[in-house]
Parts: sequence; C-alpha cells; structure tokens
Amino acid sequence: MKILHIDASASAAETSHTRRLSSELVGRIKAHHADATVVYRDLVADQLPHVDMTIRHAWLPENADDPLLAKTRDRSKTLVEELKAADVLVIGSPMYNFTVPSTLKAWIDHVSIAGQTFGYTAEGPRGLLTGKAYLVLSSGGVYSQGPFAANDHLATYLEAILRFLGISDIETIRAEGIAYGAEQDQAAMQSASEQIGAVAAAV
Repeated sequence: MKILHIDASASAAETSHTRRLSSELVGRIKAHHADATVVYRDLVADQLPHVDMTIRHAWLPENADDPLLAKTRDRSKTLVEELKAADVLVIGSPMYNFTVPSTLKAWIDHVSIAGQTFGYTAEGPRGLLTGKAYLVLSSGGVYSQGPFAANDHLATYLEAILRFLGISDIETIRAEGIAYGAEQDQAAMQSASEQIGAVAAAV
C-alpha cells in the first residue's frame, strides 16, 4: 500500500489540529498495513509556486525539450506521479476564510492536469485517478450542518475536485468548533480521533 500524506496547516505540529489528526490517521493505517509506504508533503515547509500559463505550456508535447519549461514540468510531473501512485491519499487541512489554504490550492493546481489526472471525452470530463481519500479537516466554527453550512467551501471543494479527478471513495473527518472554547476543542478532537480509529481499521 502506498500512502500520499499532504499537510497544509500553517501552524506547527504541536498546535495544529489537522497535523496531529492526519498523522494519527496515517500511523493507524500503517499499524494495520505493515508494508505501507508513505510519501509526505508539507505544503508549508516546502511551498509550491502559484501556477501561471507556463504549466500548461510545459506539459505540451511540442515543448518537451524546452529548457525554460523543464523546471515547471518536472515539478508538476513529480507531484502528479506521486498522486497517481497513491492507493490512499490523506489530506490534512484547516479551513481558512471558509476554504482551503492557498498552499493546498497551489498543490491542486499542479496536479490537476488534463491528460494526466483527468481527460475530456465527448460526454464531458472524466477523472483518471482511482484509490481512497481521507480528508482530515478542522474549523473554528461548525460548518458541516446548521446555519453556517452554506459557507463551507473546504470539504465541499476538496470532495468536488477529487471526484473530478476520479477519486470517488472519500472519507471526511472533521474537528469542528475548535474556537468555541477548550471544552469544545477537546470534544472535537476526541470525536475526530474516534472516527479515525474506526475508518483506519477498515482500510
């Protein structure tokens, strides 16, 4: 089993809810699969540049030998190959202003490549990836339900883009309301940890 583990929180490991929970999930999966290997991407420690049109040109066959595009193409290709090879994708991400951190959006833009991770057909776009994805998410408020659910552009966006790329088997784990005080913070983490224990055993 090959696991691709992505962390996008700007907080340190000791204080980040998603870093702690995503690490716990990967550890529990490995406990059930001794042969599992992990590729880890810390999108804050090793930030990707925001993409521009050069990434499109870099992937065109006619530009394969262009030395000016080689760095862009090689970076994107490495990330795409990591994603293609993964049996399990784990993304740890907090909610920033109702959506994904810009570092995670940059990674998504580097791996969402026509002809590589999705393609166009006469019937419309078709995802080219397979596998299982776990989204380990945190938010200061509660967005999975209730009056602020319409503001959730974190889980909804990540689930949409993964399905677009072909990954339809998605499990979402949330630690919500962590800004509502220490008691709610602890309860949210405990609930997420219990869910992690349940889903990891079923991988």
